Amino acid sequence: MKIQTKTTLIFSAGMLTVATTAPQEQRLSDSVRASHEVGMGADDLWLLGPAETEELAAINRVRLASYTPHAARIDPARLVRGLAETCERNGVQIYERTRALDAGPGAVHCEAGTVRAEIVLRATEAYTSTLQGTSRNYLPLYSLMIATEPLPDEAWEQFRWSDGLLIGDRHHLFFYAQRTWDGRIAIGGRGAPYRLGRPVDERNERNDEVRTRLETALRWNFPIAADVPITHHWGGPLAVPRDWSMSISYDRKAGFGYAGGYVGHGVVAANISGRTLSDLALGRDTELVTLPWVGHRSRKWEPEPLRYLASTAIVRTLGSADRAEDRRGKRAWRTFVTSPFMPPQ
Repeated sequence: MKIQTKTTLIFSAGMLTVATTAPQEQRLSDSVRASHEVGMGADDLWLLGPAETEELAAINRVRLASYTPHAARIDPARLVRGLAETCERNGVQIYERTRALDAGPGAVHCEAGTVRAEIVLRATEAYTSTLQGTSRNYLPLYSLMIATEPLPDEAWEQFRWSDGLLIGDRHHLFFYAQRTWDGRIAIGGRGAPYRLGRPVDERNERNDEVRTRLETALRWNFPIAADVPITHHWGGPLAVPRDWSMSISYDRKAGFGYAGGYVGHGVVAANISGRTLSDLALGRDTELVTLPWVGHRSRKWEPEPLRYLASTAIVRTLGSADRAEDRRGKRAWRTFVTSPFMPPQ
């Protein structure tokens, strides 16, 4: 499916998740089974063998894969610009380059002054940790990406990667990849080091170690990109709550609400959160305001340097577990060290 407008471009061909080792295969099977147990049907998510997977994309060394049609590629920059244009057409005033220091009931305090309003909604995601009084609400983790130069049409035909199909894997530090509209492979993943004292900083948006890991994943999984140069490298922070669960809240008496903690699913979650906050602020009794993340409270992260130590332990332990599993083909039990800081199973 292709949806095209003046401001956004969406391609939908589903999501393929691959497993290339026995431990990944087990994690993939477990996740599909868990999804079915909570309501996803056989037509929403299913498993594929190596031969079936190759019909979608000729990825190296696949043991098992899963596929869901409920996924799409979207250009987030064009989406944001389109939303901004739509808001401005409806009378909204947008003030860029206006740094907020803190946001609370009735006011947003900025470097150049204070903005007062009857209703204040905070939607600052990972940047919430830079505001006064909220530094421990989230653990800001960086997800980084690289992109190749455009590949020729013959390469895409040989690889059978249809436009719009998203591809990921089941490493602990997993990758996610897409074929861009101009024929590049864009691949990303987590694992950027946490910087003590400046967890959200422009210097964190590039990292040579993560770039090398992503390039290794690119060459390993996609033979059509074995010798293709890398032309772009970038990234940004995502917000991780202590229990890894997003939350939406609105206090009608105070006129203050917030949403966040999307853990890397912000393109979809922010849309749901925006509509939910709108319904809460306007007093609408809709299905959105009954969803489980409305009113959810996550406890705060531990103070520094414990938060720094937790982030470092997560990345290093999961990275070493991936290397051990790739080398031996057996589950790396060291991941239990990170369980106190990871999503509940």
